[in-house]
Amino acid sequence: MHPPRGYLERPSRIDGAVVWRRTGVSANDLPVLPDGSMDLLWLDGRLSVAGPDTRAYRPPPGFADRITGIRFFPGTAPALLGLPAHELRDARADLADLWSLADLRRATELIHRADDPGAGLEAIARWRARNADPAPAMLRYVVRSLGAGASVAGIADELGTGARRLHRISLDAFGYGPKTLARVLRLQRALTLARGGMRLTDVAAAAGYSDQAHLTRDVRELTGLSPRQLL
Repeated sequence: MHPPRGYLERPSRIDGAVVWRRTGVSANDLPVLPDGSMDLLWLDGRLSVAGPDTRAYRPPPGFADRITGIRFFPGTAPALLGLPAHELRDARADLADLWSLADLRRATELIHRADDPGAGLEAIARWRARNADPAPAMLRYVVRSLGAGASVAGIADELGTGARRLHRISLDAFGYGPKTLARVLRLQRALTLARGGMRLTDVAAAAGYSDQAHLTRDVRELTGLSPRQLL
């Protein structure tokens, strides 16, 4: 298995987002891994949304010839889309099924007027952000704290929300509870360390797993593959 062919990405002008594109889908590509994010997609001439994943997603061969996406910072997409994240958990949906006809027309116009689809997706995000606060400081704090290995209980105490309210907030913002988000962010942290050349035994300790066996088990549950297969 290998990364998606023809894949390129760049930092977005939208804070914390990434614009990416890929050509085609092969049965040998690595799956799309959970990362806590949601994406707005331009798929062969139609707008679509990729919801937050709790497990690896493998698009079927022939899914699309050309895909351009903007991957939003975790927790910021629901305000732009006008939908709670949990309604799109582990799902892909056409924007035509989610937005009014007028909003869909406006979004499509912005795509066609832009120099390229990626710039068009950024234009859509800026348009939608005029009437939304897509990046509440609390959500960014949750993401960065969990990403650094902080405990869910500690974050709830720090914010003064209590565990139940933090869970409800997380469902709307991230699509799942903070414990699942913590697992997903720990997976991404571990892969980053491993791709940087760190041994898996050291990765397990640095990323917050109890040992390498715990790392392997958790990665396999989230992705269907072992750490060595992903690397």
